[in-house]
Amino acid sequence: MAMPGSFRRQPANRGLVSHCTHHHIVVFLLTFFSYSLLHASRKTFSNVKVSISSQWTPSCLNSTAPELRPYELWNSSHLFPKGEEATLFLGTLDTIFLFSYAVGLFVSGIVGDRLNLRWVLSFGMCSSALVVFSFGTLTEWLHFYNKWFYCCLWVVNGLLQSTGWPCVVAVMGNWFGKAGRGFVFGLWSACASVGNILGAFLASCVLKYGYEYAFLVTASVQFAGGVIVFFGLLTSPKEVGFPELGADEDEVSVEEDANRPLMGNDDVDDDDRNYSIQATDNDNQPKAIGFFQACCLPGVVLYSLAYACLKLVNYSFFFWLPFYLSNNFGWKEAEADQLSIWYDVGGIIGGTIQGLISDVLQKRAPVLAVSLLFAVGSLFGYSQSEYLFCTKAVFLSLSGFFIGGPSNMISSAISADLGRQDLVKGSSEALATVTGIVDGTGSIGAAVGQYLVSLIQENLGWMWVFYFFILMTSSTVLFISPLIVREIRLLLHERRLRMLAE
Repeated sequence: MAMPGSFRRQPANRGLVSHCTHHHIVVFLLTFFSYSLLHASRKTFSNVKVSISSQWTPSCLNSTAPELRPYELWNSSHLFPKGEEATLFLGTLDTIFLFSYAVGLFVSGIVGDRLNLRWVLSFGMCSSALVVFSFGTLTEWLHFYNKWFYCCLWVVNGLLQSTGWPCVVAVMGNWFGKAGRGFVFGLWSACASVGNILGAFLASCVLKYGYEYAFLVTASVQFAGGVIVFFGLLTSPKEVGFPELGADEDEVSVEEDANRPLMGNDDVDDDDRNYSIQATDNDNQPKAIGFFQACCLPGVVLYSLAYACLKLVNYSFFFWLPFYLSNNFGWKEAEADQLSIWYDVGGIIGGTIQGLISDVLQKRAPVLAVSLLFAVGSLFGYSQSEYLFCTKAVFLSLSGFFIGGPSNMISSAISADLGRQDLVKGSSEALATVTGIVDGTGSIGAAVGQYLVSLIQENLGWMWVFYFFILMTSSTVLFISPLIVREIRLLLHERRLRMLAE
């Protein structure tokens, strides 16, 4: 018995290998490192919080600072009378950044679908680098300290950095089709974790000279990366004369199966597939999909809400882990930075392996569900782990594997699936918009979470913070539960068809 077309499977890497050129490799590397540099500048701020807090408070309150006279001269630059208020303001800056970043994502996705993705990405990288330099380096060199100025700069930085993710996911979605997308995007989405590691490394190398040099180094590297992206990035295969993904789907059945998105509805009749959200025209440049049309695409709202809960947990580790280790266990800032890297290592491995598994199954939601259930156990184990570095490193790696991995999948491979499902007819002009919606909703959840983390920690302690993380992780599974049930049914249905075909 012949297998129905909907259930024919190709090896996960077949379509990928046969179409991989040096252009694909260059696009992979440029988009990978462009977003890594954006994340490195964010990680720098996270890793130097202790040094900034010390600079913003009187030296007499810092046990590591020498007692200098006269008092008025050496403490004239402080913003806050005590360290607790400086810590609260640092948390406020995190929240401000994430809210502006979330708003910017919704806008940047729409802008990216209407303008040249290369221009938008390079502009965001270079402009953000200048803002980071002004925030951390220029103000320190000029001895200019002002809370409102810091807040304004961080709002602008959030808006500018929001241009990054929708653009790089859209470019990757233009170049890499469904075949092997889970593995490719799982490996590629390690760019955020690599950026965290790079930011921690750069900051730790120059922190002894002053925190302003950490900002200087990361901003300089990011600006240089933006210039390289402007002159070197190809945003679409058609720029070098290659056909766009899905252009020849009707000609070769293998290609049709390889490029058809995972989010396509297998239960829809062929006649129903003629419906499209955007009207088809004879142009090779279809109109970009609208914001509300993108929200109505199947799975977009559910994955956006799920990502809001998951990104809250992921970014809480990102923003607060070094600070938590330094203040709760008395670790040195450099030691805390080194341990925080293990969370990112786990995220890199988790995103790649889970993406590969989802390619084999051709389903994403069940893989996410299993990983997040294990994440609950790893979070509880980390909260109960001992002071020993190796013990915490193991549990932290496991947490990164089971939390960072699904987070990478939703923000990259799944966003690309959502932006290339049947209702959009493979239009690349939906990718950035959908990615902006998913990541923007996630950033709103992360922004709210940073305030809640500081509030819970202040009133109940760090243990209740981890209980809060467990609740948010469980909520992620709850939001995607309809998709989990649907995809499990499809897997069982495919299995029955294969058994009948044998």
